[in-house]
Amino acid sequence: MATNSEFGGKGYPDFQDHLKALKERDLLVSIDQPVNKDTEMHPLVRWQFRGGIPEPDRKAFVFDNITCSRERKYDLPVAVGALAANREIYAIGMRSPVEKIGARWSHAIANPIAPREISDAPCQEVVIEGAHNLDGEGKGLDALPIPISTPGFDSAPYFTATGCISRDPETGTQNMGTYRAGLKSSTRLAVRMSARAGGAEGHQHWLKYRKKGEKMPMAIILGCPPSVAYCAPQKLRIGVDEVAVAGGIVGAPINQVRGKTVDLMIPAEAEIVVEGYIDPEYLEPEAPFGESHGHIALEDYNNIMEVTAITHRKDAVIASIISQVTPSESSVIKRVAYEPIWLDHLTQGLGIKGIKRVSMHEPLTNIRRVIFLVFERGVPTTEIWRALYGASTLNASVGKYVIAVNEDIDPDNGDAIFWALAYRSNPALDVAILPHRDKGHGPKSDVRGGKEESTMLIDATLKADMPPIALPTKPYMEDAKLLWEKLGLPTLKPESPWHGYSLGDWTDEWEVMAQRAAAGDYLENGRRSAQLRRNDIAPNTSIRDVPRSQGDT
Repeated sequence: MATNSEFGGKGYPDFQDHLKALKERDLLVSIDQPVNKDTEMHPLVRWQFRGGIPEPDRKAFVFDNITCSRERKYDLPVAVGALAANREIYAIGMRSPVEKIGARWSHAIANPIAPREISDAPCQEVVIEGAHNLDGEGKGLDALPIPISTPGFDSAPYFTATGCISRDPETGTQNMGTYRAGLKSSTRLAVRMSARAGGAEGHQHWLKYRKKGEKMPMAIILGCPPSVAYCAPQKLRIGVDEVAVAGGIVGAPINQVRGKTVDLMIPAEAEIVVEGYIDPEYLEPEAPFGESHGHIALEDYNNIMEVTAITHRKDAVIASIISQVTPSESSVIKRVAYEPIWLDHLTQGLGIKGIKRVSMHEPLTNIRRVIFLVFERGVPTTEIWRALYGASTLNASVGKYVIAVNEDIDPDNGDAIFWALAYRSNPALDVAILPHRDKGHGPKSDVRGGKEESTMLIDATLKADMPPIALPTKPYMEDAKLLWEKLGLPTLKPESPWHGYSLGDWTDEWEVMAQRAAAGDYLENGRRSAQLRRNDIAPNTSIRDVPRSQGDT
């Protein structure tokens, strides 16, 4: 945790402090040459997610020389990948080692720290308001270098790394969610808030404003302290103040300031703030847009926001995230936070024993569809099934396939998963189907089954002892690796399983035989088998099914 004397007395890092930390750790790439925000920016960064670059080697990018397809130049830089291009970047933003992120989230949710109001905020160093300053080409929203996320499909530049702040008109509680917002004019945005059950809390606020016949105030922040940014897409309970949870993450109250044209409290160290009002009656066509579920979201009617002010820091850096097909920055943000929350639910909430890890499959499936529960060996079947049901019901839209495996199975290795399914599960006994599930976040083109989805639960854990894995045991593979390296052969990237190990069905006698063979004494094993010769059994009969004579060894 930071002290109050750090980070200019705030006690926590803002977005620019975060960028400095990334640069110090060689996790930030600065691009000074001209880059077109409409056609080049996101495709360039996207390559590190689809170009075979290992996750630890992915980096954040800052673009300082931004152009557009209309050959305009922009003053403000844009950061892409700075929140979660990889787990290390996310951990730096959380000010926590990767392995302790789950504990940090659990502590923050249980121990929120209320924000504090200040009057002089960096996010209001520059204030742009009034029609003469906002309305027209090159003004207002049109003056911001907002990138097109999915060139070739997206209908407009989009705000992606958003913190959309609204207030419940009945309770006064603020919410901050991550909603996409497409530019429609210099003063107009189309904001997409999920209207399904269990969707966006901002939508629930809008329904109340519509009932009252009043416009809904909203403030959209682009770039803010990482602890605040990570709370916006987090799945917190209705009524929980995300900014207070952000305070719990850093152990200090987050500074807030009242908006210039909306009565909302805004993180004071935000980079850019767009203030305005959501129309209570009219909707407008929005999208197409490349969504985080990996398909293009097609055109829907969604909310309209009329902009009343844009405020920002003098040295503001706009934050944008890589979303669309996973892996992506969006999926890393969610996965690193979701996995420990699900594990905490199973271990602390349900008291399930023997579960070691929750892993949400990321490539292409967007973490929500496929969940793996990793167990130690010997866990009772009843516990495994409690966990399968529990993991599938924590969130209505998460867990279409929930698969239990043992800890020798790497859930990030699809081949290992198929291996477990092939040899450790019986579809007639180890599979259950749960109907009437929420379809969740996904493409709308598939209309089969109407508005509902289902869930498949699979127990692919070991039910009984099995013969060992048919690979040389660990010592022999390690010695062979040393020889490989000595010979100057290509660099190895071991894949699990890379050595043989016992799965329980292995006797001391067979172990001795294997040791004899490796020592060159196989002839002794031959003498043993000669003593056990029989003429009264069929081929393929297991030696364990044949009683031994008293003199057999």
